[in-house]
Amino acid sequence: MILEISVLDIIEGNQLEFENAFKRAKIIIANMKGYISHELQKCIENDHRYLLLVKWVTLQDHTVGFRGSPEYQDWKALLHHFYDPSPVVEHYNNL
Repeated sequence: MILEISVLDIIEGNQLEFENAFKRAKIIIANMKGYISHELQKCIENDHRYLLLVKWVTLQDHTVGFRGSPEYQDWKALLHHFYDPSPVVEHYNNL
C-alpha cells in the first residue's frame, strides 16, 4: 500500500466551489483500480489550503492507471483550475 499526499492551495474565495467540485470528483477516484481510500482535510491556519491523502494498492495504480485514464481528464476538469500553485504530489510507504 502506498500513500499519496498532495497539499492543495486553492485560489482565495473559491473554497466552497472547490469543496462542491470535490464531492463530484471523489466518485471518480473511488472507482479507479487500486484505490483504497482517501481523506480531504482543510487547514485550520490557512482556510484556502487542503491536504489530500489517497491510499493506493501500488504506485502504478496512481501514476499509470489513474493518471493515464480518461477519468483523470474528468478529475482535472473538475479540480485543477482551483489550484494556485499546482500542487506537489508525493508518495509514501509504510516502514
